[in-house]
Amino acid sequence: MREGRQALCAVLVAATMAGCGTSAPRFRSEPGAAAVSRDPGVHQMTGIASFYAEEFNGRPTASGETYDMHALTAAHKTLPFNTAVRVTHTENNRSVIVRINDRGPFKDDRVIDLSLEAARRIGLTGKGTGPVRLEIIP
Repeated sequence: MREGRQALCAVLVAATMAGCGTSAPRFRSEPGAAAVSRDPGVHQMTGIASFYAEEFNGRPTASGETYDMHALTAAHKTLPFNTAVRVTHTENNRSVIVRINDRGPFKDDRVIDLSLEAARRIGLTGKGTGPVRLEIIP
């Protein structure tokens, strides 16, 4: 009888630790996911940026930090966490420096997902997406 209770307790603890609530990170790496790029020779890239705000504010990022939509941070698929990146909106030439602290975006046509404040500073919030150039700051 005691062994049965211990087994049940073990199952309940494992289920609880699996993350069944809103405190779970918004993205998780899957087995076989793209490896994080550590190639210092890659300093520039271009593509479409988007942003994320209220829905994720206060939730954990992939790096374990709490997402703050008012901070100058961003999500990138492969750049290492804490990489500084200058993001320039190529339609108005406004730029902002962000720190990578999350994974994403998970839409194939996007290269970076900015915090609300970073998007606001480069004039991206009106349309929601826009063309950008990313420059890694050594």
